[in-house]
Amino acid sequence: MRKILAIAAVALMFTACSNAKKEEAIKLATIKAVKDSIRLDSFKRADTEEKLQAAKIKEEKRVLMLAEEKAAENAPAARIAEPTTHSNASSSTATQSTKKKGWSSAALGTVIGAGAGGLGGALIDKKKGRGAAIGGVAGAGAGYLIGRGQDKKSGRAK
Repeated sequence: MRKILAIAAVALMFTACSNAKKEEAIKLATIKAVKDSIRLDSFKRADTEEKLQAAKIKEEKRVLMLAEEKAAENAPAARIAEPTTHSNASSSTATQSTKKKGWSSAALGTVIGAGAGGLGGALIDKKKGRGAAIGGVAGAGAGYLIGRGQDKKSGRAK
């Protein structure tokens, strides 16, 4: 009987020792996994911060370019040269303001909206003239609003 108890005690000690080692290995593996996860998260955060910084720089450049374009539009493009005579009539300086070329987005949107609305109204309504008129007016209004919004974004309209 003593031999059986001695063998059981030795087996119990080996079992107890091996569980502690396994638990310690599991704890170390868990700690390592958490550290790797934190390190990966910090890399992701750094990458995200770099992207945000690049986006801020890009936005600042865009705003600067828009400001330069607006300043160039507001500044006189060419000054008329003063005559070399010293009379009192020629003492005032004349400047020529720059004119914007082409159609504004609001005007273009109005025309396109009126055309599309007129065509759509004529196709939908049984009375072609009435449908075209109503559709043209509605389309012109919608086109103007959309084009005006684009003009405000581009800096053409204030």
